[in-house]
Amino acid sequence: MLDIKFIRENLEKVKTAAKNKNREVDFEKLLDLDEKHRSLTQEVEKVRAERNVISQQRTVNSKQLTDNSEQRTKGRELKEQLKRLEEGQKKITEELNLLLLTVPNVPHESVPVGKDASGNKEVAKWGNLPKFDFPPKDHITLAKDLDLVDFDRGVKVGGFRQYFLKNEGALLEMAVLTHAYRKIAKKGYIPLVAPSIVKEFTLLGNGQFPWGREEVYHLEKDNMYLAGTAEVPVTAYFSGEVLDERILPKKFVAFSSCFRREAGSYGKDTKGLYRLHQFNKVEQVIVTNNEEKQSLEFLEELRKNSEEILQDLELPYRVLLMCTGDMGEPQVKKYDIETWMPSRNAYGETMSDSFMGDFQARRLNIRYRTGKNVLQFCHTLNNTAIASPRILIAIFENCQREDGSITVPKVLQDFVGTDVITKR
Repeated sequence: MLDIKFIRENLEKVKTAAKNKNREVDFEKLLDLDEKHRSLTQEVEKVRAERNVISQQRTVNSKQLTDNSEQRTKGRELKEQLKRLEEGQKKITEELNLLLLTVPNVPHESVPVGKDASGNKEVAKWGNLPKFDFPPKDHITLAKDLDLVDFDRGVKVGGFRQYFLKNEGALLEMAVLTHAYRKIAKKGYIPLVAPSIVKEFTLLGNGQFPWGREEVYHLEKDNMYLAGTAEVPVTAYFSGEVLDERILPKKFVAFSSCFRREAGSYGKDTKGLYRLHQFNKVEQVIVTNNEEKQSLEFLEELRKNSEEILQDLELPYRVLLMCTGDMGEPQVKKYDIETWMPSRNAYGETMSDSFMGDFQARRLNIRYRTGKNVLQFCHTLNNTAIASPRILIAIFENCQREDGSITVPKVLQDFVGTDVITKR
């Protein structure tokens, strides 16, 4: 959420940001509500001040045994007037806050302007693309041939986009998640296992609501939701709290099961492991002070962590700087890290590295107290460390051999218990 004062003082900048992020905002109504809210606030404060004066006069008159019936009558009138004003103020505040939730964040000056993915900019690339001396198989064929994934029974039991990982497929997922989790924890990040069932305020807070409601599973009976990433619960970890600046930054690495309806992806990636309703993920989250220079350095740190994991797996990848139209509403700056997937003859997204400024912290009311005893809103950042089974696509396809077997990346071999996965 952007500060309404910031919006007033930087209206054209905020309007441009909304336009570049392909979002429509009723700024005329927003400013009108803001004006009404400020006017009502002044009236409320004025009436409260009058009530205080009357109350003091009544106290003095009572002590002096002076008739204060006039003050009592005036006091009742002011009380009723204040009640009406406060009710109006509450209604306007609620309307204003709902509209403020629809205003996207302002991108950093380094972010390219673009309408869609075509405006993204490649900023780094690592690894050599595999060259096969044989017709390579896609991950679905490899998984079926080697009995690593059971798609048919997954659909039978859980419906569309569900699956069972089996044998070395299951071990590979546990191995890659464990490797990423331990690697980031060794860098000083606090390890968490985060809840997947969350309250609505967490999704409003992280900025998925109101824009992405269709993508979230709603447990209507309990009025709870299934989170699509550990970013949701972990960013809300300090919600409503005031932190001491001396304990910042707080860095977390969190494991969670993730759930996404994929309502907006009808007809896309309907087969295989790329786009699923349920998956497991290790997420990085940082909560820090509002020094932008430092926060941008943390964004690069998060990116480096994820790149190191892909290098450990010896998987070729590239890094994209996302343009305004493809970066999402809450982000100030965002990188996507895409890993090469031979069957797609393209890179596929495996990590998203985002700096949110104080956008999420304002919505979640996460503040810190400076050494000068000043309250400020925190900055938040997040990035995927690893998500599976999507990463298994890259492992299966890049590491396949002519005989149909798969070479297990060296860093995962001890956990999996073999260096090569062969047909049973």
